[in-house]
Formats: sequence, structure tokens, C-alpha cells
Amino acid sequence: MTKAVDQMRLVSPTELSECTDIPAQTLANWRWKGEGPAWIKLGRHVRYRWADVEKWLDANAQGGAAA
Repeated sequence: MTKAVDQMRLVSPTELSECTDIPAQTLANWRWKGEGPAWIKLGRHVRYRWADVEKWLDANAQGGAAA
């Protein structure tokens, strides 16, 4: 996949949980509280844009050269 296509990729809460090792229930709690990465509701399905997840991760980076 090209980087542009990868950035537009939508992932489910389960997929995001597997990638980040954050429990799916924690992601659900964050959505309810208005915290965590931006998400999209498509009908009854919740999805995350990978670009939004990366922005959220960058905004939460601490320590080291990345901060």
C-alpha cells in the first residue's frame, strides 16, 4: 500500500486495539468521554482513520527526541 492509501485506511476498534495494545473497552470509554483519537461512525460501525490515530499518537508522545 502507498503511504497516501495507508493514511486514508479505516480501522475498526478491534484492529486499533490489536495494533496499540489498548483494550477495545478503553477505546469505547474514551469515545464516550470524548477522549482518544478521532473516530467516525458509519451506520452502526465505528472506524478510525489511520491518519487521525497517528496524529493522536504524535500529540501524546513524551520524552526522547520525538517530543
